Amino acid sequence: MEKLSISDLHIILVEPSDTQRKIITTLLLKEKVREIDPVSTLSEAMSAVKAHGADLIVSAMYFEDGTALDLLKFIKESDEFKSIPFMLVSSENRLSKLEEFKQAGVAAILPKPFEPLHLSRALNASLDLINHDELELELFDIHDVRVLLVDDSKLARNHIRRVLEGMGLQRIKEAENGAMALTFIKDEAFDLVVTDYNMPEMDGRELSEFIRFNPETTHIPIIMVTSEAADSAHMANIQQTGVNALCDKPFEPTEVRQMLAALLDRKSVV
Repeated sequence: MEKLSISDLHIILVEPSDTQRKIITTLLLKEKVREIDPVSTLSEAMSAVKAHGADLIVSAMYFEDGTALDLLKFIKESDEFKSIPFMLVSSENRLSKLEEFKQAGVAAILPKPFEPLHLSRALNASLDLINHDELELELFDIHDVRVLLVDDSKLARNHIRRVLEGMGLQRIKEAENGAMALTFIKDEAFDLVVTDYNMPEMDGRELSEFIRFNPETTHIPIIMVTSEAADSAHMANIQQTGVNALCDKPFEPTEVRQMLAALLDRKSVV
């Protein structure tokens, strides 16, 4: 399948403000996007998706007929449309509100206003989700890598799985929390653990401590996926448990690719 470029993207732009729609459309055109379908309500957006699909949805947060979370869930819970990347553009800065979108698997979150560089990066992150590009390792067959993916959000697991599968990872087992992951780790061998931080029953920190301080699993690389600030007290504690890499939500393919290449090739020569 031929890879898409930014100029190939068909984007549905969902924005209630006429002014903001014009501004964002202008910025998208400057990035060489040629096909933009602008709508102003969630119902119009859903109708547009049903009518002709899209390569990417770029949406504001608040509308008279609901919020972008309603549209995101409509996309992610549909077998037909769940692979469409979703980009949120919003002036919302309350972490609790943004956390819902991060957990649901958005491709990118942009503030209002945003810089052209931020838009370019977000568009490229979306392309990485669309275009599958297998990761090549020197001493490891990517298809044989056994991954344990741990996150209490099914939408987040679906998004992370899609990113990993796009890089050629095929042997992925999912767990809803640290306790479930622990039962899998005791019975099966894994080459990589990708885990969320905030989870019920057993969180990512506790799971990481078990893996790192158990002689049978101490060698397994751990990627911690979190929406917490990297310089927070929680993250400082996490790094002390032996996590190999911290990855922000949204889960960006380019960043993850670099982490996997470093961790798996390093592991393969130990």
